[in-house]
Amino acid sequence: MRFDTKIGVVVRGDLEVWQKLNVTAFLASAVAGGVPEVIGEPYEDASGAAYLPMFRQPVLVYAADADGLACVRERAVARGLDTAVYIEEMFETGDDVANRAAVLAVTAEEMSLVGLAVHGPRNAVDKTLKGLRLHP
Repeated sequence: MRFDTKIGVVVRGDLEVWQKLNVTAFLASAVAGGVPEVIGEPYEDASGAAYLPMFRQPVLVYAADADGLACVRERAVARGLDTAVYIEEMFETGDDVANRAAVLAVTAEEMSLVGLAVHGPRNAVDKTLKGLRLHP
């Protein structure tokens, strides 16, 4: 099935594995929370146990260095794509309020990005992520 939109998560390649997983999870939750139409229907198994719904489409995870992340952020914002950011300072915070304060404390150019997520029309997301490789 081909979707008219795309979800891409970009993570800085030099992070520790736990950091990559943490950043990916938080960024995916941002897309789910900010773009509810990307969520499918709840699941149920043959025994009748209910499970939470997930994205209705694939999420592609890419790797980039710090410069690549900054470039992707600029492209995404310029194209008006739904964008979520995760900055290095957020590893030191303990809650959502502190995370937002950390982002608010820096300009876009000063962000020490470790990851970001984008959602939008397939072609626009493809152009935004052009040149990146899928995360190994």
